[in-house]
Amino acid sequence: MPTQYLPVLIFLVVATAFGMGTLVLGEFFRTRRRSYPEKLMPYESGNPPVGEPTIRFSVKFYIIAMLFVVFDVEAVFLYPWAIVFDKLGVYAFIEMIIFIAILLVGYVYAWRKEAFVWD
Repeated sequence: MPTQYLPVLIFLVVATAFGMGTLVLGEFFRTRRRSYPEKLMPYESGNPPVGEPTIRFSVKFYIIAMLFVVFDVEAVFLYPWAIVFDKLGVYAFIEMIIFIAILLVGYVYAWRKEAFVWD
């Protein structure tokens, strides 16, 4: 085994031991909670629930949330590129133009599928 990987192995062992040790210690020192009628209600505030507990939401809400996360994460990649833009050269500029074009194609596709329409 190469000796360069020894610190990584030690780090993995320490991290795993810390995680498992925390779980074991938590099991010993965790307070045990007794159940009582108010605790078993859907709301711990003591207010009786009104209406159905399961309300169906439109899938569009989730699609818009996922699109926001995807485009937001992709936009985060633009910041480090902009910081070192002057040092990267023309090749990196062309790569970023292709990257933005792919994002634009995804945006147009979502627009045409009417993913942004609130019905």
